[in-house]
Amino acid sequence: MTPQLPPGYTLGPMHVDEVSTLWEWARDEGWNPGVHDLSLVWELQPEAFLALRDATGLAGGGTIFSYGTTFGFMGLFIVRKELRQQGLGAALWHARRDTLAARLDPGATIGMDGVTAMTAFYARGGFSSQYQSLRFAGRATGRRDPALVDLNAVGLDALIDFDRAYVAADRSAFLTQWLTQPGVQIAVATDTAGVTGFGAIRPCHEGVKIGPLHAHTSDVAERILDQLLAQADGEQVQIDIPAPNRAGCARVRARGLIDTFGCTRMYRGPVPQLPLAQIFGVTSFEFG
Repeated sequence: MTPQLPPGYTLGPMHVDEVSTLWEWARDEGWNPGVHDLSLVWELQPEAFLALRDATGLAGGGTIFSYGTTFGFMGLFIVRKELRQQGLGAALWHARRDTLAARLDPGATIGMDGVTAMTAFYARGGFSSQYQSLRFAGRATGRRDPALVDLNAVGLDALIDFDRAYVAADRSAFLTQWLTQPGVQIAVATDTAGVTGFGAIRPCHEGVKIGPLHAHTSDVAERILDQLLAQADGEQVQIDIPAPNRAGCARVRARGLIDTFGCTRMYRGPVPQLPLAQIFGVTSFEFG
């Protein structure tokens, strides 16, 4: 049974000023959101933000981003601190799930990266656990590779085509925004056949974060990682890696980055078969 909101609370589309509040809450939770993550998603899909309100304003919120009608992703699930443990979060979470499902094709897949301690709750809501992703953090240091190129050398279309093998649905509109946001830097590896890997690094509340980082091989990923870290030399850096990609996790640990927490990738509906051994950096725990 879907939990009901108590009197005095309402659910509805988020207002643009509330998006900045949601960003601040994510910052205060220690999630270290990208400086432009939420604003670019708002420009692309404002209906992806759902608000829980009381008489004083925003009481909770979250995102429900849809990639066409075949796949959706839930993220940024937050209730105002003093209102927690009252059942409001359960009502908000189910409302987000149901609202997103109504926008998608019947039986379409919904994904999320959930806090591991909450997986039992999410499982009762129809989600199955698949694997963990680990967040690694440390100080950026690397070497520039003159053989790598940037976005201008290959063009967005080439990266969008390459990216398609690593995600559950076409996300060309999202990736166009993500890879051209202010402050982002991109490193691309190529051979005579085309792109063999690429990664992006963007400014966050604290330091920078890498994502996505996709590559055909661990060696190619290492070169891209080296370039991105060199571009952010001395800054605090974070990268999220699927735990089944043991080579990727081992390489960042060898650089002195330490895992600080993890999330569990969960799906409702058919489970996408992704090449996890070639995903060396998750784009975002909030948007997939």
